[in-house]
Amino acid sequence: MSDRVVLHNMEFEAHVGAGDGERAELQVIEVDIEMLLDLREAGTHDDLELTVDYGAAFERCRAVATSQPFHLLEGIAEAVAADLLATFAPVTAVTVRVRKPGVPIDGVLEYAGVEIQRAR
Repeated sequence: MSDRVVLHNMEFEAHVGAGDGERAELQVIEVDIEMLLDLREAGTHDDLELTVDYGAAFERCRAVATSQPFHLLEGIAEAVAADLLATFAPVTAVTVRVRKPGVPIDGVLEYAGVEIQRAR
């Protein structure tokens, strides 16, 4: 199945970083999610109850990403994926990308990021 609900380039402020000093400050992270589910019935009946509410998915991502300090982007991605799969029953698999533009690296770098895929 290739049907998916996509939220791209969500932006949140979170406590994330390998070092205590880096984690102490709020930092911008960017999150993308792709949730795989069968959208045929939702499209046929034009019914929100048969799909994933974008606003609810956005709020779940924000709640998870800002719920606690994380050492790694990987931790945020895993927590978001697990939450989406637990919250939205029709979702069979999810891809989560987390980017951090303000990485403390001595050099030119647009962002660092991770991408994970998880399924039921």
